[in-house]
Amino acid sequence: MIIAIIILLVVIIVFLMLYNMSIHKKIDTFNNINQKITSLNVLQDFMDTISEEKSADSKIQKINEILIEKYDIKYSTIVVYDGAEYIIKATNVDEKHWDTLKSLHQEPIFQDSIQTATPKYITVEKEGERLPYQKMEFGRAKSAMFFPLYIDNVYIGYWIIESGKPHDFDGIDTTILEVVRNNIVAVLRTLDKQQVVENIVRDDLFTGLKSEEYLYGEGKRQIDKYTTSAICMFSITNIVDINETYGRHTGNEVIRRLSELVKQNIASEYVFIRYMGPKFVIVFSGIDVADVTDFMNQLKQKIENMQVKQAEEDLYEDEEPEMVSPKINAVMTTYYKGTAMEGVTKKLEEYLDNADKKESAVNCI
Repeated sequence: MIIAIIILLVVIIVFLMLYNMSIHKKIDTFNNINQKITSLNVLQDFMDTISEEKSADSKIQKINEILIEKYDIKYSTIVVYDGAEYIIKATNVDEKHWDTLKSLHQEPIFQDSIQTATPKYITVEKEGERLPYQKMEFGRAKSAMFFPLYIDNVYIGYWIIESGKPHDFDGIDTTILEVVRNNIVAVLRTLDKQQVVENIVRDDLFTGLKSEEYLYGEGKRQIDKYTTSAICMFSITNIVDINETYGRHTGNEVIRRLSELVKQNIASEYVFIRYMGPKFVIVFSGIDVADVTDFMNQLKQKIENMQVKQAEEDLYEDEEPEMVSPKINAVMTTYYKGTAMEGVTKKLEEYLDNADKKESAVNCI
């Protein structure tokens, strides 16, 4: 009888052990699935952020905030080498620690990680200790994971997450975090192209207007506050004749005076840029093409009624200056929020380039 009871108990214990193992396996599977779902949601949030009409810097800051929220991270910092120096692209750490955070590539403890492109996990063992890279601070971070960032095998910076607890990342799934790291790299690659456009915007020498690139960055963000806008491109059709007949200084003065006249006649919320050479673009934000056609015809007439005196630099000795007037050809269309601005301007440019040289009108396409 006792033997039968013992056997029964052993069977029950074995059954419970197997059942417990099964439960743990299911929990692990659930956690794995949950982590994958979280990662997919984070990736979707990344893509949504990239598509927003914001500056590249504000996008990467928002992405860092998403990481902090979704993965319950105490501190997260993304540092990128811009070709001249290491700069903090995004962080939630107090600014007094930034000098330390953007110098981690110099720390011996992280150099192997950078050279081998592998994550590095460090932690203190007890209170009162500090992490190797901490110079003057105690208590802020007790454990950290360092992820070097690479684009096409080229080292571009690092992502570091920190916790105020010792051994806080002991059980973390580094595979998931490496996927996140790869997503950060993909985002940086995408935003790098946006920053190139933002950084090459220049003010035109003669007119003080923004260049074409402004239209695809900050200008577009202003324009996309509205669902549709009227966009007009016009070209000074006789600028070559002016330059050849009256001189290039006179041509420059025509461009300068024309720009001043247009700026004085349009509202400040509209975008006006020098597109290229003798071509200019006006975007009437939130306005229908039909509502500005008459205005453009009036503006065209004002431009062509201008009288610009021939520049002194273009005159020969004792020569009397002549008066010149610009002639323009203009084309308008509707721009829809979220669509490719460069596609619209290309279409307008092609129209002007292919138009008859004698054409002088305000056309709608």
